[in-house]
Amino acid sequence: MAPILNLTNPQCIVKSSDGKGRGVFAAHAIPSQTTVESSPVLLFGKEEYEQHGRFTILDHYTFKWPNGRMALALGLGSLFNHSNTPNVSYTIDSANDLIHYTTTRPVEPGEELCIYYGSTLWFDLADPAVASDTPDQLDDGWGGLSSVDVDSGSVSKAPFPPFFRGAVDDILPEEELPFERFKPPPEEETADSIRTIQAWAVDVPDPRSIGLMLKWLRRSDLDASELGHLKRVRKQNDTSTFLLSVSTSPSLSSEPPSLPADIPLPAPYLLPVPASAALTLTSLDLKNALWPTVYAPRRKGEVEPWTRGRARWAWGAMRAAVREAQQRGRDAGELPVAAYVPAPYQSDADADADLASDADDKGADAFMAHDTRRSAAHPLRHAVMNVIRQIADARARSGDVAEQPIHTSTPGDEEENDSDSVPPLNANGTNYLLTARTLFTTHEPCIMCSMALLHSRVKEVVYLLPMRATGGCGGGTCVPALPGVNHRFGICRWTGDAVLEAEAGLQVDASVDA
Repeated sequence: MAPILNLTNPQCIVKSSDGKGRGVFAAHAIPSQTTVESSPVLLFGKEEYEQHGRFTILDHYTFKWPNGRMALALGLGSLFNHSNTPNVSYTIDSANDLIHYTTTRPVEPGEELCIYYGSTLWFDLADPAVASDTPDQLDDGWGGLSSVDVDSGSVSKAPFPPFFRGAVDDILPEEELPFERFKPPPEEETADSIRTIQAWAVDVPDPRSIGLMLKWLRRSDLDASELGHLKRVRKQNDTSTFLLSVSTSPSLSSEPPSLPADIPLPAPYLLPVPASAALTLTSLDLKNALWPTVYAPRRKGEVEPWTRGRARWAWGAMRAAVREAQQRGRDAGELPVAAYVPAPYQSDADADADLASDADDKGADAFMAHDTRRSAAHPLRHAVMNVIRQIADARARSGDVAEQPIHTSTPGDEEENDSDSVPPLNANGTNYLLTARTLFTTHEPCIMCSMALLHSRVKEVVYLLPMRATGGCGGGTCVPALPGVNHRFGICRWTGDAVLEAEAGLQVDASVDA
């Protein structure tokens, strides 16, 4: 038949495909990660389909949908043919009753666009030789929706990530995780790296006076928490030195503290002491040379194990961020940078049901944002800053973020906050917007965004593309590892899916603050 141009999508044409009937073909070269079709669906209830639909030809063209329903793709959706090596994946958008079809690699002009129907087919392949090259033709269990991810129902190209096979509650070995953890260098491991503060001390000639000094200290206002990581008394040879207080000024002109009048003591003096407890034995030796210091190593097993189910959830979240960045960069002319805070991962006990159904409420408590510096002409409209702003606005409106739907609006477009619903500004944790949450982003956050994430108490950040010059999560610097910061968050560099590599059209200049 003659080619039929799809007027709603000039990227595709419909024409005959040898041995397959009609098919969808690329009208011109199409880059990887391009959405070539968004098909609305006609939904069938579970009982209606079981009693009627599955006995008709529709059974060959429907997709599994949440809550046991079945969906018939309209538009071009039902015309994509099958391939064991597909160049198009599809994503279930249950919130809008759509199926999005996205290229998984660059496509040549005139090349047929194919999806993967699953391993159980009701027809013979047009090219049987292709089938013999495909290993492990096992039932995927998804009814054709192979590699459905936990959060969004997206589908990957074959071969599927290895963590999609196996029980969802299995702990993944570190080498099988789809990311690499950032491991900061040991802190204060050399004499030059030890951080110090100036403190007042006094030598106590009579060791019997130490007990009196401790009693006096408890009655004074000098017993401050700044010295809680240090021992109060240092003994060297026959001399005992008593630590009094932190200097109120970094200069030597600071006034010394008052001493007890009933204890004969010389004048106090300033000396450098460690600013924090020792985290390693090497650091302990170095700090003890300055002043006796408390040894407080971090808990063993501080790296949190990941299950297969949680890895699938992360896979879907990262793909969602990539799609958002790619779409905004192409269609809106923005920098192709996106940040996504998905709904928290559900328990592994519920993971099988989540994977199969992708329930509508999975989109609650999820926030997506993209870079808007170009359209807003505002230098602070980074994707990470925008998504944090969305969460803050949602909390201000309702006080309960968990009841908010997914947000994709641009900061500045939100409705005015209802002052009656704003929680007290002094409420504990009011500004800790990302406690126990994971943020996925296409690019390593810049130093400004990394500091905002630190102040928001984010649990962990997962990024795809490193920014060696400007990144704040290990590129230019590592904000959560800086001396003196009051929060540490995990950092992971995504490595687990070839579809998400730099070919996805996410490149930005190395000097850009992402």
